[in-house]
Parts: sequence; C-alpha cells; structure tokens
Amino acid sequence: MEKLYCGLDAIYEEMVEVRRYLHQYPELSFQETNTAAYIADYHAQLGHKVRRHVGGNGVVAYLQGAKPGPTVALRADFDALPIQEEANVPFKSKHDGVMHACGHDGHTATLLGLAKVLNGMKEELAGTVVFLHQHAEELPPGGAIAMIEDGCLEGVDVIFGTHLQAQQPLGVISYRSGALQAAADNFDIMIQGSGGHGAAPHETKDSIAIGAQLINSLQHIVSRKVDPLDSAVVSVCNFVAENPYNVIANTAQLTGTVRTLKEETRKFIEEEIERTIKATCDMFQAGYEYTYSQGYPVLVNHPKETAFVAQVAKQVPGIEQVSETLPIMGGEDYAYYLQHVKGTFFFTGAGNPDWDKAYPHHHPKFDMDERALLHAAKVLGAATLQYMRRDER
Repeated sequence: MEKLYCGLDAIYEEMVEVRRYLHQYPELSFQETNTAAYIADYHAQLGHKVRRHVGGNGVVAYLQGAKPGPTVALRADFDALPIQEEANVPFKSKHDGVMHACGHDGHTATLLGLAKVLNGMKEELAGTVVFLHQHAEELPPGGAIAMIEDGCLEGVDVIFGTHLQAQQPLGVISYRSGALQAAADNFDIMIQGSGGHGAAPHETKDSIAIGAQLINSLQHIVSRKVDPLDSAVVSVCNFVAENPYNVIANTAQLTGTVRTLKEETRKFIEEEIERTIKATCDMFQAGYEYTYSQGYPVLVNHPKETAFVAQVAKQVPGIEQVSETLPIMGGEDYAYYLQHVKGTFFFTGAGNPDWDKAYPHHHPKFDMDERALLHAAKVLGAATLQYMRRDER
C-alpha cells in the first residue's frame, strides 16, 4: 500500500496535467474520437494490451499481474457536455459550446495515473486489472451497454468506480449499499388542439391552456399517488408552442424527465402519466401523442463489495470521512455494469473548502479541487490491491 500511495503522490502533477489537457479539448457523447485515441495511446505506451473502438468509442486496457488472481475492473467515463464554459481558469475549453462540466476529465486522469502506478507494481500484482474507459455516459443509451455487449466485462470478477462530487467536501468518501442513483427516463407529449384567432378563443381548443392544465395535473402523480416514503420525480422541462401574439396555438409540445428508485414505481408513473394526459385532453376534446423512453436503470450497489470499499477507504491517507449517503436522483449508466458483475460505485468529495461557492455539476462555471484526483486514485488502487490479496488468501 505504501508503494501505491507514494507512487500516486509522485505523479500527482502529471494527473493534473492530463486532466487540464482533456479539459481544454472536450468532446461530446458519441463524438469522442480524439479523446479515445489519447487514452488508448497512453495505455499502449505503458505496454498494456489495448482494445480500441469497444462498443463505439470505448477503450479497454489490460494489466496482467505476475501472479494469478482475480480480475478487477475499474471504470472512468470521458465524454463532455454541450455547455459554453464560463469558468475563469487558464485551461478553459478551446471548443466553443462544449465543456467538461461533470468531472469526466478528472475521472479519466485519475484512472490513467493509477494505471501508470499499478504498471510499475505488476510484478507484485496477483491478478489482472481491466481499465474501462467509457464514452457517452451523458447521453442515453450511453456507452456502457454497448461496451458490455462488445465484451468489456468478459472474465471480470468485480468492478469499482467513483464519481468526483464538487458538492461534497474534499476528503470525504460517500457510499451506499443498494440503490444509489435513480432510473433516468424521459417523455414527450404533443397536444393536438385546434388553433385560431386570439380574439376568439371560444372557437378553438387552446393547446397552451390544455398544456398548462396538464403540467399542474402531472405534479399530483408524485405528491398524491406515490408513497411518501418512496422517492420519485416528474419534471416537465420544456413547453413549446410558438405563435404570433394573436394566434392561439394549434399544437403544444411538452418534454420532461422521470426519476425513480424502484422498478414498480417506474412502471406505475409511466402508465399514470398517460392516464393523466388522456383525462386532461378528453376534458378539452383534444388529441395527443405520448412517448415514454426508458433511460438508465437504477444503480444498485452490491452490499458486500460496498462494505469492502468503505472499509478500505477508511485506511487511505487524506480521507477524513467515510460515510453512508442518501440516494440521489441523478442517473448513471454505470448501473448496467452492476447488473452483470458484482461491485460498487461511490462518490469522492471534490469541493474546495476555500471557495465561496461550489458550482453544481453541469453548470457553465463548474470546477473541482484537483486534489480529489489523488483521493479517488488511492481509494480505487487500494481497493484493487486489497481485493487481490483477499482473494489470494
């Protein structure tokens, strides 16, 4: 462990350089060709066996230890978001309208740094480390499911992953056994009214008025039809019915998201939304079209592996607090890996204690304390080595 920690300390500045380079050249989901090539070349220079174009732009690298043992997979995502960066940093994005606003550049730098240190310890490794560099986490259907279908988990015994969290203080590791992140679905509703002159509303079926009524009714699904001890979100996030000032809209388009932590709640809400749409439109004698698209499933951590990583994290230098967290309603396609292989996903605090404000993920001014890269690498590395030793015994 001391060799691991000292090795990571020694290359911390390199991890920061990698993170800042990737931050300057972000690429959107399913378009990350240059980033994927950078990652693959980095591993190739270390002498790792590398698979490129896994499930699309994914990269899988293999480090074979000198001794027999289990196969441990470590995952990092590397896509960016369609956001114009406003953060005042010297390594600001050079691609207009695209930025790393969720820390995926940090995830990649963490895993590459850890790969380099573990490579220097391969004579002592009892097993194989599989580095999963995943594309397209931000945009469903995501990259995880395609990489799995392309064999990225073949032979893997356990998988560990982390997300850098700017809303949590530096030095904190948060974990949870069971459901950690929500299923993330979306819906589209088109209300078919009958437009007309704004001065003669009685001759129309006003799709805007119907849409407004529908939005209010949809809020009753969670507040009045879902168990208060269950967690769910129904949010209408877009309402479009563009017309001149004196024209009542013929149609209105509503789009939104649904987040749930239980599969039965997910199914109920999908059906309840349509019942609500139908009842509302029938009341106004309007038509509708409704599409519900299931996104990532609930991310469910395995109890044994979660407890294991939590115990390991308590022994890692620089980690000041290891605590169980409540679930969050954000989605994460790491959930697919856990449907196939036992493992866990945890949060690494990346909030700078000296900042007046930590901007949330997906914000144009998002940034993080880069010392969190070292914390994440140490916990992932320690978990890998401890798991191999435990299996060997």
